[in-house]
Amino acid sequence: MTERMTPQQRLVVAIAVLGSFVAFLDGTVVNVALPAIERELGGGLSTQQWAVDAYLVTLGALILVAGAASDAYGRLLILRIGLIGFGIASIAVAVAPTIELLIAARAVQGLAGAFLVPSSLALITSTMDDPVRSRAIGLWTALTTGAMIVGPLVGGVIVDVSSWRFVFVINVVPIGVALWLLTRLTARDHRRPDARIDWWGAVMCTLGLGLFVFALIELPVATDPAPLWVALAVGAALFAGFIWRQHVTASPLLPLSLFRNRTFASGNVATFFIYAALSLNGFVVAVYLQQGAGLSATMAGLASLPTTILSIALSSRFGALSGRMGPRLFMSVGPVVMAAGCLLLLTVGATFDYWWQVLPGMIVLGLGLAITVSPLTAGILGAVDAGRSGIGSAVNNAVARVAGLLAVASLAAITGGALDLGGFHRACLVAGVLLLMGAAVSAVGVRNPPRTPARGAADQPAVP
Repeated sequence: MTERMTPQQRLVVAIAVLGSFVAFLDGTVVNVALPAIERELGGGLSTQQWAVDAYLVTLGALILVAGAASDAYGRLLILRIGLIGFGIASIAVAVAPTIELLIAARAVQGLAGAFLVPSSLALITSTMDDPVRSRAIGLWTALTTGAMIVGPLVGGVIVDVSSWRFVFVINVVPIGVALWLLTRLTARDHRRPDARIDWWGAVMCTLGLGLFVFALIELPVATDPAPLWVALAVGAALFAGFIWRQHVTASPLLPLSLFRNRTFASGNVATFFIYAALSLNGFVVAVYLQQGAGLSATMAGLASLPTTILSIALSSRFGALSGRMGPRLFMSVGPVVMAAGCLLLLTVGATFDYWWQVLPGMIVLGLGLAITVSPLTAGILGAVDAGRSGIGSAVNNAVARVAGLLAVASLAAITGGALDLGGFHRACLVAGVLLLMGAAVSAVGVRNPPRTPARGAADQPAVP
């Protein structure tokens, strides 16, 4: 008989979804607003990349700090800090008078967003066991992934009927609801008195990624590339130093011992390839359909609606199936289906026809996304014990954000410096190859966990 969630567990899922929703939404909603931002504040392709990557740099680097803080100081405290900070930063983005201030505010927004995702998902994993946990993660995945995909649609409508600035103000409503729901939750945080945060590691990771991405974005348009090659080398050295520090420090942000688990390690490698492809595909589709195919922002957003519908409708079902059958099959097949969707976009031609050139790819992509994401999330977190669910979630989300960060930063190199039809085709091809690599890693490295009987609702632990 299927075990049902308790009212408090449903409340946990609602809070987790709302907390992660705004972070995922802002990761993609900006894509469709980029042409409007460029028209008002100026800048070219590199400026558009920075509007996306300034957010992803701080999100990807500091999500590890947030994950460690979530385990150390409590999921609920970290979640509240993230919600309040994200709301303030979103308003700062909306009122930014220059592109430089907008990029700076996006970086602060990413910092706050780093506190939302690991604490939200850890709230689920630490209060539920399978099969309830897998269904909850499936629901969380459906709605938060839906936020990533519906972002261009919401952003497009807002850009066309009012201003791109209101794209960022909409965060205030779900943030307010989440803060209110937190007052209704009976669970309480447990804080470790001996907690330590590796702040030097955080600085090395953030600066390393920042310099590396700065060089990747600016090199294709630089008149004097020598300083950028230096920045690239320094960034890579700092990030390598960060990895070394995690091996020797007593309180690592990235516990390398987690990667001794084969499923956790392989799942995160697969995550890197899959989310790099999703970020690359989402960026080029949203921008090319406006600047290349001549669609309005709303129509460009509507292009991804079939993907959104399929993902929301099916992710929870595949999450439940994964809980019973294990994640390996879904993590191996799903990316192949997504790759087929990306490759179908190669049919886009100079004479544009959405129904025959874009819609089939969006449908196939949505099906593959539904098959993949929930089992991937549940499989990776299922490989981590409940006491380390915060850092386990943070590592996986950091891998996903850094993958997207590097994919967008490499856009000029992939497209040849211009997002014309040829550049669009190259980006779709690269996305398809990345997804096939993710499928291969999953098939070889992921192992299904042994089946254990689920605990009853009365046996659920308090929030660590």
